Amino acid sequence: MSEATFGSKLTMNLGPRSYDITLRRGALQNLYQLADLNRRVAVVTDSGVPPVYARQVADQCREAVIITVPQGEGSKCLRTLESVLQQMLAFGMGRGDLVVAVGGGVVGDLAGFAAAVYMRGIDFINCPTTTLSMIDSSIGGKTAVDLGDTKNVVGAFWQPRVVVVDADTLSTLPRRHYINGLAEAIKAGLLADPELFELFETGDVDADIDQIIYRSLQFKKGIVEADETEHGARRALNFGHTIGHGIEAVKGIKGRRKVGLYHGECVALGMLPMIESNSLRRRTRAVYRRLGLPVRAGFDKEKVYAEMLHDKKAQGGRITVIKVPGLGCWRADTIPVESLRSLLGLEG
Repeated sequence: MSEATFGSKLTMNLGPRSYDITLRRGALQNLYQLADLNRRVAVVTDSGVPPVYARQVADQCREAVIITVPQGEGSKCLRTLESVLQQMLAFGMGRGDLVVAVGGGVVGDLAGFAAAVYMRGIDFINCPTTTLSMIDSSIGGKTAVDLGDTKNVVGAFWQPRVVVVDADTLSTLPRRHYINGLAEAIKAGLLADPELFELFETGDVDADIDQIIYRSLQFKKGIVEADETEHGARRALNFGHTIGHGIEAVKGIKGRRKVGLYHGECVALGMLPMIESNSLRRRTRAVYRRLGLPVRAGFDKEKVYAEMLHDKKAQGGRITVIKVPGLGCWRADTIPVESLRSLLGLEG
């Protein structure tokens, strides 16, 4: 397995929308070396992120306001988006100013979308602080909020100017959240990186976390460069998400629902029915058990199916799903939406 340390840099090659992805421990405290902070900066974070991280960024800026939203998926909504935009406007932000996200995927999606729509688009920097956001959502330019229980249905493609991955921030992450994010790395291994998948089978995820993040970002970078706006190869990244989003709508931790499953746990469950090889499905379940991810969960399958019908990929009574016939390969199947019932184990 190739070496990768947290002094690495990847470049997302998207022509005029290209940007650097810096992987360096301690980078958050030195953001000024990587980006222009000599302007008004809105630092968006949430109440679950240690305040010191947002303050580290704000202290490097000429003028900064810290906008803190409530922790959890419930903040990815139009009401919270409006609050963020109102605070940006009150701060006097203009077209030359900047939004910096400091937090997990919810913060990145929300702050990125706010940057995309404020004055028809201003600069955005993503500083992920969770395994889930470092491995997956911090790059690629997808920004969105939810509409009710339907995830990411209001959004825009808006690429960041810089992404800064400082793995030192993981030291304050609760263990379940840490493991939750690794589901997206398992996804990358199943789709295209057998060595990464085998690392989960035999390696030490804590000792190898730098390598896991680096390889996961390499995989996603290649996919996004080939298909920035999801018209072809980028559909692979939806592996596990069609069923996973349905499970999350019914069983996810959101708003007043304090008990349930996190996003990565739902995606992990959503991947299993899409793995066609019985032996690979057994190996994947073994990895889940090794990490502490769920291999099954009790939920109302009819309700999950109903939520899946809201998937934005469903059109004209058909939906495209990603299946994995074997380790390191995938294909996109367009099927009638009714076929989702059998994938869920429902009759008829």
